[in-house]
Amino acid sequence: MRIKYYPDADALDIRISDEKPDYGKEAGEEMVLHYTREGKLVKIVILDASKTVIDFLEPISSQKPLAKNVF
Repeated sequence: MRIKYYPDADALDIRISDEKPDYGKEAGEEMVLHYTREGKLVKIVILDASKTVIDFLEPISSQKPLAKNVF
């Protein structure tokens, strides 16, 4: 799995497989799922990532406090 953030587009690209995607489908307003012809998910693109990822993680972080001194 590879994850790359594109700050100019504010997009997070999550590669699940090295296979080439053949088509993409919107999954809500901020996410595009890319598949092979056989229907295998190979890539997820999260749009407006700086807001979307924080909104996604907020319920998780509110349940368990984050360590203050991780490093």
